[in-house]
Amino acid sequence: MRVTIKDVSREAGVSIKTVSRVLNNEKYVGAATRAKVAEVVARLNFRPNVAARSLAGRRSFQIALICDNPSPYYVYEMQSGIRDLCEAAGVRMIAQPYDRGSARLLDEIESLVEATQIDGLILTPPITDYPAVLDLLARRGVRFVRVSPGTDVMLSPSTFIDNRAAAATMTQHLLGLGHRRIGFIAGDPGFATSAQRTEGYRDALTQAGITVEPALIRSGNYDFASGAREAEALLAMPDPPSAIFAASDDMAAGVLTVAHRLGLRVPGDLSVAGFDDTALARYVWPPLTTIRQPTREMAHAAADLLLGGGDEDEPERREIAHDLVVRESTGVVGG
Repeated sequence: MRVTIKDVSREAGVSIKTVSRVLNNEKYVGAATRAKVAEVVARLNFRPNVAARSLAGRRSFQIALICDNPSPYYVYEMQSGIRDLCEAAGVRMIAQPYDRGSARLLDEIESLVEATQIDGLILTPPITDYPAVLDLLARRGVRFVRVSPGTDVMLSPSTFIDNRAAAATMTQHLLGLGHRRIGFIAGDPGFATSAQRTEGYRDALTQAGITVEPALIRSGNYDFASGAREAEALLAMPDPPSAIFAASDDMAAGVLTVAHRLGLRVPGDLSVAGFDDTALARYVWPPLTTIRQPTREMAHAAADLLLGGGDEDEPERREIAHDLVVRESTGVVGG
């Protein structure tokens, strides 16, 4: 027989209203009571009737993730982090990929809003900074949370890491290993994170008294192919870099492939570093030194901000900590 909210109420020893408040992630429920209800919901495998809840509260109990990212690892982690919280809250997540270059982008997003009557959206880069999309959602009165916004950061609640500081940390790691010619492969110019990470790289070199050489900075697309392409250009220089820092693990994997093809020892002849700490960073050889961007935690926090409401006049900006993860792909110069 189907488990009902009455069953959860009886088993948890609380009122049906309290169970409802927990399921709807409302305030005014103590932490111990919330935890007890969540435990019973999980143990009984209770699945709320979304349609009934929608009619009762004029909510659809659905949120949507809008994404356009070349890394399948990033997209998977983002979906997983949101889904974890949605399952606990009895909310359905709709993951909707979009082509940012499509002339129908706005029409497609508006159609999604109309067809599903979603309670809110989570926007990921680069759509997180598209003025036309933000204007559309504001005009429709749809609540949204942005991941890693680069412009008008107080427009909505958001989650982010300090990309500039993180890139500086990685560059400092390479400088500490004795590298002085460090190539940098930036991400897609359409992403605010690309400029932020480039600035972090520049910051670290400047602080170390090293002149920033424009020829050592290349522009990629956050994907494997562009990482390989730009690595070939850097390594073909008369005085090639002894280390290459790519602004994503996918691009760093492309750098590794080119290094192996050219017969270079990694890290003996060339140190390679990435950014994100996706699963790919552990699968390539040698495993990548990288910046851990806790994508799943950022996504979980974004869903929490979206479902938890909050002060619309003072949107919460929730920073998630990053970490330097040192593996075998970086070493001392000539080591």
